[in-house]
Formats: sequence, structure tokens, C-alpha cells
Amino acid sequence: MIDVVRKRVIFIVAGLVLVLAAGTFGFVLIEGYPLFDALYMALITMTTVGYMEVHPLSHAGRIFNTAYVMVGVTMMFVAIGTMTTTIIELQLGDFFGKRRIRRMIGKLRNHFIICGFGRVGRGAALELQHAGAPFVVVDRSAEKVERAIHMGMLAVQADSTRDETLREVEIEAARGVIAALSSDADNLFLTLSAKSLNPKVLVSARVAEEENEKKLRRAGADSVFAPYTVTGVRLAQTLLRPHVTQFLDFTTTNVGLDVGIEEVQVRENSEFVSKSLRQLALRRELGVVILAIRRSSGEMIFNPAAESEINAGDFLIAMGETASLRKMERLILEVRA
Repeated sequence: MIDVVRKRVIFIVAGLVLVLAAGTFGFVLIEGYPLFDALYMALITMTTVGYMEVHPLSHAGRIFNTAYVMVGVTMMFVAIGTMTTTIIELQLGDFFGKRRIRRMIGKLRNHFIICGFGRVGRGAALELQHAGAPFVVVDRSAEKVERAIHMGMLAVQADSTRDETLREVEIEAARGVIAALSSDADNLFLTLSAKSLNPKVLVSARVAEEENEKKLRRAGADSVFAPYTVTGVRLAQTLLRPHVTQFLDFTTTNVGLDVGIEEVQVRENSEFVSKSLRQLALRRELGVVILAIRRSSGEMIFNPAAESEINAGDFLIAMGETASLRKMERLILEVRA
């Protein structure tokens, strides 16, 4: 819509300038007016102000002025009509657009809320979008919200540190919150608000100053990341262990290979419960490798043995091709007869 408005404004300005210039040079050539007098005469004629003629017009000048009045007035009507239409379209589009967004947000369940659409928030949004996960972006900046919408994302302009904003984006039904605001204080306040409204929601927070990490964890953040520290570690790893870094890129960012790492929780009524990895034969049947099992107690078992038994509530952390991982997820979520 912004591009349409820009094109219309350019059209109106160009049209008015062209008509005004034609009238000015017409009065100069036909009546011999000085340039300023000709410009003034063209302007009051085009705008239908109705002042007297600057200088008496000849017969040829009156013929020209008659035609110029018709052209000038028509151009003014076109300009006013175009601007009026544009303003109405913007107001109606904004109204109905916000209603549509509110309806879509009201239907969200088990979704993610990204608070802040700066570099960190934008990266998180792109990852969730790539994964096909439902999410909504919240930011104070109208420009950033518009950018998110143009990228095909659900976004609202609001202050995410306010309880009413979090309620509007269905915090009670949300699965997780990404606190990517520019200020550590705002992220801290957001974490407190999110946890108070939904104690079960997972909160992943960005922190600029490392000393604030403990504060965010005490406030209830489940994970805290310092972007500059993480970036520094990655830079060092690319030099110390380049092949390991490349492997991690393949499995976490899908660079070059259709390979990823996924986690799936085993429910009580799943066919996987009480079976060993050997019995499931996931590697042979699906080409999926189980890297670790996280027990419901919090214990993490890396490179589990083939005899390891799967219990209800366990998380299986697996690596494989995307299609194979999705098939494994469907199998795990199937209800046992």
C-alpha cells in the first residue's frame, strides 16, 4: 500500500507542476508577461481563486486562458479526488487489517510470541517461519511491524511489556516467548509479566550485559543468550574446529543439506513407551539417529545404547533428513490402541 501511495503522490505532484509550468510559459509567450507575473496568473487561474487579471488579456490570451482554466481545474479535481480516495483506502485498510489480525491472533494456540523485531528478533522470526511454527511479532515501531507483515508474518504494534498487550496476543495459550527487546530492563520486566500471566510458558531472553543473565533467570527466564558472546564463541570455533562448525551449520541452519535436529516428546499413550531403541529400529527403518534422550526427571543421556528403554514423558533428540524426522514425529504422536 505504501508503494501505491508513493506512486499516487508522485503522479499528483508531477501533474500539478506540469500544468502550472504550461500555464506560466503560455502567458509569457502569448501575453509577454514577466516570469513571476505569468506564474502568479497561472496559479490563481488553476486554483480558481478568482482574483483579477494581472494584466489585461488580448483575444488570443483569453482563448488560451479559457482552455487553461478547463485543464487546470480538471487537474485540481483529479488531485483532490485521488488524495481523498487514498486517505479513505488507508483508513479502511488499516481498520479492516487490524480486525483481520486480531481474529487471526485470537485463533492462535501453542504458539510463540516474539517481542522485539530488531536483528535478534528478526532472526528468531525467520527460524520459526522456516520451521512452520505459529508465532506473532510484537514491536513498538510501526516501521518494523510493517516490515514483518511484508515478510508474511503476523505482527502487531504494541508495547510487549504491558500485561494487556500480552493478553491480546494470547499469552495464556502460548508455548513460548522470545524476549528480544533492546533493553535488558525491558526483557526482565517482560519475563516477569509473561511468567505471571502464564507460569508454564517458556521464556527465552536476550541479554546485552552478561551480569544481567542471573537476574533474568531469577525472574523466570528458561534460557538466556548474550548475542555478542555467542557470536564470539562461534567465530573462535570456526577457526579451532571448522569441520565441527560446518556440521552444526548443516544440522541447525540447513546449509547445503536437508538435515536437521529435532526433539519430540513421548506421550503416555504412544506406541514408543516401554520399547527399546533396538526394537524401534529408527535408524534402519527411517534413517534417523537418536543423539540423546532427556528423561522426564531432567537427566540427559547422550548417545543412548540400543537397549535404552523409552518412557512416557521422555524427549527424543534425533538427527536426520527433514522428511524422516517428520515421519518419526507422526509415529511417536500416534495413540496406542
